[in-house]
Amino acid sequence: MSSDNDKGAGKRPTWPGGISAVLTQMEGRRDALSYAETEAPPPADLALAPLADQIVADPDDDPAEAPPFRSSYHRKRHALRKELTGETELVFLNGLLIAHLRKRDFPAHLPALFQRLWAEQGPHLLARLNPRWLVSTVTTFGDHGTTPTQRSVGLALTVLFGTMKLYESERLYSGLTADRPFPLDQKAKGPLPLEMDAYAIANGGLDVNMIGRLWTEAEDDPVLRPLAHHLLDLLIHDEHTLFRRLMTMRNRKARKEAKAAPAATPAARGDNPAPVPAAHRRLSPETLRWGLVSTIRAPLPQIARFAAHHLELGAEALHLYLDSPDPGAEAFLSRHPRLHITQCDAGYWEATGKTRMDAHQLRQAHNATRCLRAVADSLDWLGHIDVDEFLLPDRPVARILADVSPRHALARIAPAEALARDDGPPQHFKLTHRHADQPKAVLQDIYPTFGLHLYGGFLSHTSGKVFARTGIPDTRLGIHTMKYHGADATNRARPADIRLAHLHAPSWEHFLTHLSFRREKGSYRPRSERVEMGQAQLIAFLAEDEGEAGLRLLFDEVCADTPELRARLVAHDMLVSWPFDPDAAVARVFGALP
Repeated sequence: MSSDNDKGAGKRPTWPGGISAVLTQMEGRRDALSYAETEAPPPADLALAPLADQIVADPDDDPAEAPPFRSSYHRKRHALRKELTGETELVFLNGLLIAHLRKRDFPAHLPALFQRLWAEQGPHLLARLNPRWLVSTVTTFGDHGTTPTQRSVGLALTVLFGTMKLYESERLYSGLTADRPFPLDQKAKGPLPLEMDAYAIANGGLDVNMIGRLWTEAEDDPVLRPLAHHLLDLLIHDEHTLFRRLMTMRNRKARKEAKAAPAATPAARGDNPAPVPAAHRRLSPETLRWGLVSTIRAPLPQIARFAAHHLELGAEALHLYLDSPDPGAEAFLSRHPRLHITQCDAGYWEATGKTRMDAHQLRQAHNATRCLRAVADSLDWLGHIDVDEFLLPDRPVARILADVSPRHALARIAPAEALARDDGPPQHFKLTHRHADQPKAVLQDIYPTFGLHLYGGFLSHTSGKVFARTGIPDTRLGIHTMKYHGADATNRARPADIRLAHLHAPSWEHFLTHLSFRREKGSYRPRSERVEMGQAQLIAFLAEDEGEAGLRLLFDEVCADTPELRARLVAHDMLVSWPFDPDAAVARVFGALP
């Protein structure tokens, strides 16, 4: 039998010089930081709590921090404060400790200070550190952990994320972005390194075993556990990983095999229930994951209000497709781990293999359907709503959806049209007569002039929007429905304890500004369906015969938040009041907007 040395004889190492060269290069940047005469590292007994409220200022504005640099410590400190300007001093302290502890030598008390920082201020840091700094932190636990769990899990996660960075960087040269899996029919033949067997796409368990073992190993350490679990949770929900691509390929393979089998056709198009996945029958409010998809053409502040409101309601993920590409908005929003931004630019449409549709409704349905298929492994329910629509639940959304019967594949959320006010966001919303279980005759009492011409007394849609269960084959999302085998799925629920607030005309100026677009391409177009049957004709008549005065009369009676209208709505149980404050939600979730 040949020895290990014999096996390597005659082979060329990847790094010239072999492992000796690897170790030499690795040690090359580990020289300790040097200090000038008046400089010193943070002390072991540093008071941490006050640093949570102190903000890092631009070091170039502080003579004590600005160049010329007195030492390598000064240079590193300046670079970190420059990068972390606007963050808290605790975030800076974490970065400074990591910079020291990466070196070969460092002040002896710094590992203990690092441990104390995370034991006392872990939640503060988890809420503010981006993924790159989180990975650097867990690497430091691997190097300087005080428990076997900290060292083993820290090292394992370091190797995992480092390997991911290498192969994901190389994969970009394939021409495919990180969220696009390889085609199933282009698998190359050839051996894997070290004589490994290939991963089985259909039923392989290596991915689950890796993530699951790291998760359970981290359970044993109260300091490391929140950080490790947070990083693994980010990984599980990231759409740009090998794990997500393999899962997508697995699902495609399963759908391909299912299509090869004889398809069951609904006995009649009038009864078309979509099959609910078996796993959904075991969902609880604690395990259920829900999210939203929206195709958006709006400025950043409006997108931020939409996102902040629903993140605070507990959305696991928001998938936002920017119909009008906005790199600045993407850069800002993508900092939040539960926001997934797609720029619908020329490259996006080319990658989909479709020509960009002229009608925005078609683009919305296309993006929503792509998302519904992509999130089958990360979400249980996906809602499709617009940027001017906000969920108003009476109790946690996850609990509402968990209570939907396993017989139902989708849940339709009834709309509540906002009443317009000029002194802040709407606080009152109206229902249609049907969603309030009132006879149609009440519309003439509530809206004396226009009630009989507007279905439900609404200017906007009255159908509501839907949440769809994920993981159901051959389904598509539309604007107001989910289709199964090309027809509307009929097994739908209508939860009574959640409304969809629609800020359709939150002010007179907004109504006028959007009037032309809505008459040409939007909700004020003439159409043949019963819903909103007289709306287009009514607005056209008022615009042409009465002008702005006639339109204002319509707006004041139907849309304006007046005590008289609210009283009439209350009399028929058609008013919903809600302490709606999206700007406060933005401040809590994002802080200041750029």
